[in-house]
Amino acid sequence: MSNLTDPAVKSPSPGKRAWLRFKRNRLGFWSLVVFCVLVLLSLFAEVISNDRPLLVSYQGEFYVPVLKDYSEKTFGGDFEANTDYLDPSIRERLSTNGNWALFAPNPYGPKTLNYFAKSPNPSGPTRENWLGTDDRGRDLLAQLIYGFRVSVLFALALTTIGTVLGIVTGAIQGFFGGKTDLAFQRFIEIWGSMPELYLLIIFSAVFAPSLALLLVLLSLFGWMGLSDYVRAEFLRNRQLDYVRAARSLGVGNWHIITRHLLPNSMTPVVTFLPFRMSGAILALTSLDFLGLGVPPGTPSLGELLSQGKNNIDAWWISLFTFAVLVITLLLLTFMGDALRDALDPRKADV
Repeated sequence: MSNLTDPAVKSPSPGKRAWLRFKRNRLGFWSLVVFCVLVLLSLFAEVISNDRPLLVSYQGEFYVPVLKDYSEKTFGGDFEANTDYLDPSIRERLSTNGNWALFAPNPYGPKTLNYFAKSPNPSGPTRENWLGTDDRGRDLLAQLIYGFRVSVLFALALTTIGTVLGIVTGAIQGFFGGKTDLAFQRFIEIWGSMPELYLLIIFSAVFAPSLALLLVLLSLFGWMGLSDYVRAEFLRNRQLDYVRAARSLGVGNWHIITRHLLPNSMTPVVTFLPFRMSGAILALTSLDFLGLGVPPGTPSLGELLSQGKNNIDAWWISLFTFAVLVITLLLLTFMGDALRDALDPRKADV
């Protein structure tokens, strides 16, 4: 019978042990699975929710409207304008005489205005609009799918930039210390005292709203919190024996930082990633709610919440948007808790 002293029995790596501890937290693990599935589905939003057919067979020829614009004349219409596939006459041509069209499960896009709706907007859930419409007549389900994708991708980008900047600045402060650390600390104190919201309002008034501008402005302030944690880890780890041994052997600073200190200082960085994503999603939603976020017409959870506030009778707008936001934040919170426990060295090992 094999035992731990048997050389054939290999001990799992620290990363694998952390992963096994993470999997033991069923709530965190399944939150990760559900969140990844939702993100993957949102990346294929055009296949799930689109006002253009995915594939059309008309008079023996195949067309791919989801990838290319076609005029009405292509399908027997009278105008050169792009085809409105919600037009009852167009739909009739595409479903008779052997013609057919393959639509997405939800036949509405994020900017689709249903001019043929049977009730005024905003309208409640119906067979045509499963979650109802907003105050402009756009399908709410399509808005939520595309708005979720915008929020998650924006949060990923903001988290990535903030994490890289936080790691670099924190590593420089913690490794070199002394005057370098003192200069960075004074700079962070001054920079952190800048009124971030006022700057966002000023730039929103001067420049045209865009996700790129919002990403740059939030990235300028989103790295400081993580930088403090990385700095503290470097200050602690640089005094340990393995770093002193590397120095005595003549190992360069860059090698010590990247190969020795950084891998041993990543625990707080990895632990905070889900919570940083939650903060980024909340920041974008809050700014959109105030009208300082994404450009007009861009699907946005914050804009939908603002519509719900302005249309109290249209309960479906607030309810479904709030549900998507709460579920997303809960999944990220459960993932963060499980990740924190998995990386905690005080927890019982596998």
